Amino acid sequence: MKVKFSAASAVVVGLLAIQFSQSALGQVWESAGGEKDEMVFVLTGDSIINRRMSTINKPKIDKMFDVIRGADAAYTNFESLIHDFEYPPAQQSGGTYMGSPRFVLDELEWAGFDMVSLANNHTGDYGIEGQRSTLKALAETDLIYAGVGENLALARKPGYLDTKKGRVAMISLSTSFPDASIAGPQRKDLRGRPGLNPLRHSVTYTVPQATFDTISELSGGPVNAQKAAFRGVPEGSVYFGGASYEVGDELSKITKPNERDMKELIASIRDAKQQADWVVVAGHHHESLELDNRDQPAAFYVEFAHAAIDAGADVVVSHGHHMLRGVEVYSGKPIFYSLGDFVFENDLVDMQPADNYDKVSLDGDALPSGYYSKRSKNDTVGFPADRRYWQSVVTEVVFSIDGRLKEVRMHPISLGFGNKRTQRGQPYPAPTEEADQIIGDLKRVSEPFGTQFKYSKGLITVTP
Repeated sequence: MKVKFSAASAVVVGLLAIQFSQSALGQVWESAGGEKDEMVFVLTGDSIINRRMSTINKPKIDKMFDVIRGADAAYTNFESLIHDFEYPPAQQSGGTYMGSPRFVLDELEWAGFDMVSLANNHTGDYGIEGQRSTLKALAETDLIYAGVGENLALARKPGYLDTKKGRVAMISLSTSFPDASIAGPQRKDLRGRPGLNPLRHSVTYTVPQATFDTISELSGGPVNAQKAAFRGVPEGSVYFGGASYEVGDELSKITKPNERDMKELIASIRDAKQQADWVVVAGHHHESLELDNRDQPAAFYVEFAHAAIDAGADVVVSHGHHMLRGVEVYSGKPIFYSLGDFVFENDLVDMQPADNYDKVSLDGDALPSGYYSKRSKNDTVGFPADRRYWQSVVTEVVFSIDGRLKEVRMHPISLGFGNKRTQRGQPYPAPTEEADQIIGDLKRVSEPFGTQFKYSKGLITVTP
C-alpha cells in the first residue's frame, strides 16, 4: 500500500531497443509491477479531464487500468483547474480556459494515479483564485502534487510520495505560460506572487543583413549595453517581439535556458535527490526546435533535460505538445520529450469567457458547443483534424532497486480520433492499425536521439 504526502508544489546517448507486436490487444496489457527488487513507474502525458473514466467501456480497458494501478508510483499531468466557474477569467489564457468538476480528482485516484503535476500554460486561466481552488481540492485527496505555490519557493518545491520501494520526489515546471502565471520570489519586506514554477528561455534568430536592418528600424535600433544586460541579450543585437536578432549567413534559431531559472531548478533537483530515493522531473513544454519542425523539442529544453539527469533526476517526463516526441536514454536514464495526451477533453469544458467567443467572431448569444465547433471549423482544423493528438502511450519505467534502468515498456493507446467530441478524448488500448501508426511516429521522432527499433508482441520496450 502506498502512503502519500501532499505538497504545494558531450552527451552520452543510449541506444534504445524498442519492441512492438502487430496486435495491440494481445498480451500488451500486463503490468511490470510486483517484483520486490524493482521499482516501477507509470508515466502518462496530459490529462485534460471532464468526465468519469470509470464508465469507459472498451476492450481490454481493465487491463490498461491494471497497468497503472500495478505501478509503485503512477503519474499524469493535470492540465486543468478545479472550480465552479465562480472566479473571473484571467486576461490571457493558454488557449481553452480550463475548468473541471471536483470528481475528476477522485477518478484519477480510482484509475491508480499517485502523482499529478500542475505547472502548465493553463495554471493561471482563472487567476490566483483558480490556482488556490485547485490546490484546496487536491489537499482533500491522497494525490501528491507540485509545480504551483503561493510564491516561487513553494512552486519550485517537490511533492513527495512514500512507497514500499522508497521515497519519490516529483518536481513540476513549465516552459510555456502567459507571463502573469509565473510565481514570484518572497522578500523579507514583501510577499511573493502565487503562480507556477517556470523555466524561461531566450530566443535569438540569425537573419540576413537586409532583414536585420528592417527589424532594427522597426525596433528602434540595436540595444546598448544597459538594455542588453536588462534583456539578457548580446549587445548590438536587435530585440523585437520577445526575441533578439543578429546578422548571420543563414536563417537559424538559437534558444538558451534562463540562467537563474536553470540554477534554481538544478539546485531543487539536487536537494530532492538528497531527500528522496527517486526523482521525477515533469516538464510542460510546447516550444520546438524550429518553427517548421514541431516534432523536436527546443534546444534549451534538451539542455535542461540533460542537466536534470546530471543533477540526479531518474526520469524526465514531458508533455504540453499534445503529440508524441522522441525518447532518449541519457547517462542511463530515460527522457520522454512528450508523452502526448492521456485524457484530452478540452472541448468538453463547461464554460468559456467572452474573450474566446470574440476570437472566433461569435456574439454574446453563443454557447460553448458553438465556440468549440467554430474554432475547429466543425472538426476540420486544429486538434480534431490530426490523428496524432489522439494517439499516445502509457509508459512503464522499470528500475532495479539500486537505481539502474532495466526497461521501458510503452503501451499504445487511442483517444478516439475521428469520433464526435462526446466519443473521443478518453484512453483505451489502441487497435492494431493505430498501434502501427504510433510505432511509426515514435520511430520518426526518436531518430535524432540514436534510437533503434525492434517489434514484438504489441509492446514497446526500451532497454539501454
